[in-house]
Amino acid sequence: MSDTYHHGNLREALIEAGIRIINESGENALSLRKVAAACEVSHAAPYAHFKDKNELIEAIKMSVTEQLMCELEDAIKSAANSESAIVGMGKKYVSFFLKNPDYFKFLFRRQNITAHLKTDEKTDDDYPPFVLLKKTYLKYLKENRIEKNKKEQEVELLKIWASAHGLAAIACMSGVIPSFDWDEMLEGDDLLR
Repeated sequence: MSDTYHHGNLREALIEAGIRIINESGENALSLRKVAAACEVSHAAPYAHFKDKNELIEAIKMSVTEQLMCELEDAIKSAANSESAIVGMGKKYVSFFLKNPDYFKFLFRRQNITAHLKTDEKTDDDYPPFVLLKKTYLKYLKENRIEKNKKEQEVELLKIWASAHGLAAIACMSGVIPSFDWDEMLEGDDLLR
C-alpha cells in the first residue's frame, strides 16, 4: 500500500500506516501526527476517524481481526465437514499471516489476545478467531461422537492452535528461508493435517 492517501480510504490508510510505525519503531512511537505524516494529510485529518492513539490501536486490532475472520469463515464454508474445516482454518491462518507478516507482529507482540481454553465456558473478551476455532473443534467432537474430558479437550484444542500459530510465526520470520514455496506447501497436507 502506498503511503499516500487516496480519497475515500483515509481510515484504512491510517490503520496501515499505524501498523508499519508500530512494527518499525514500537507502540510508543505511534501518534496520530505520525500516521498523518505517513499518509501525507494534515495533522488534524486523523481526528475525523480516531479520537486518540488508543482508539487507533483498537481500530488496527479490529481491522486485522475482521480480515482474518473472513479468511477463516471462508475455510469453514468450503469444507466438507468439521475436520476438514479445522485443517482449512489452519491453512488460512498461516497463509493470512504469511501474506501480512506485519499483522502477525502487531497482534502477538503486544500479547493483547485473550483465549479461554475451557470448552464449556463462553466469555465476551475471547479473541474471535479462537472462538471460531473452539466452536469448530467442539462440532468436530460431536460429529464424530468423540468423548473427551475437559482437560483432554483443552490440550487438543491448544495443540491445534499451536500448530497453525507456530507455523505462522515461523513463516513470518525474515530469517527463515525454506527451499519450498509456502503457498504450495499449504495447498497440500504436508504442513497441517
